[in-house]
Amino acid sequence: MSEASEVPEPSSRPVIPAQKVLRHSVRGQVLDALRAALVDGELVPGEIYSGPALGERFGVSATPVREAMQQLALEGAVECLPNRGFRVRTRTARSLAELAEVRALIEVPVMLRLARSVPAATWEALRPAALATAEAAAAGDLPAYAEADRAFHRAVLSLADNGQLVQIAEELHRRAQWPLPGAARVRRADLVADAAEHVALLDALAARDLPVVESLVREHFKGA
Repeated sequence: MSEASEVPEPSSRPVIPAQKVLRHSVRGQVLDALRAALVDGELVPGEIYSGPALGERFGVSATPVREAMQQLALEGAVECLPNRGFRVRTRTARSLAELAEVRALIEVPVMLRLARSVPAATWEALRPAALATAEAAAAGDLPAYAEADRAFHRAVLSLADNGQLVQIAEELHRRAQWPLPGAARVRRADLVADAAEHVALLDALAARDLPVVESLVREHFKGA
């Protein structure tokens, strides 16, 4: 090689194997599907599910299913049973009430602070997120409503500019959406009423009506 030859500098960007990206994508899709099945009651509390059986259901190998189930175990939705599979955790009405109480302790003070400081135009910009929950509710699509519901609350809390708060609130919210054992399927009318509270909350926040904000948030969590 001549002295004039230039040796190309190595790229500073990491090389990501395509197969790894594909696996992550599949695992993410399976995780989303399992979360929706939990909310919809298709994964029954107390029942045991195996990775291979679920993999066959989703048309994938058992590996991304096990990886997704391990994430759900970290979130408290299932428990791992060695050589058997995963059991969907059974919750009680008391645990649901405790979740509502913790969510209120975290979110009510934040909502009141935001009501005092955030301009009305900002709340108006969040109206499409509230209307998205209403559309999912009107369609009776429970998994879609659960996703839109979390997205709305996430958008509101993000105005506090506290990433840790948003992350913790999101986790508590997700847990609150898992149904109780033997519970009847949520009625469309209940979803529509729940979605209407989002619009009412935006109106109260924009008007800086603190008593109404606090009442709506507390009752919303109890109803959830």
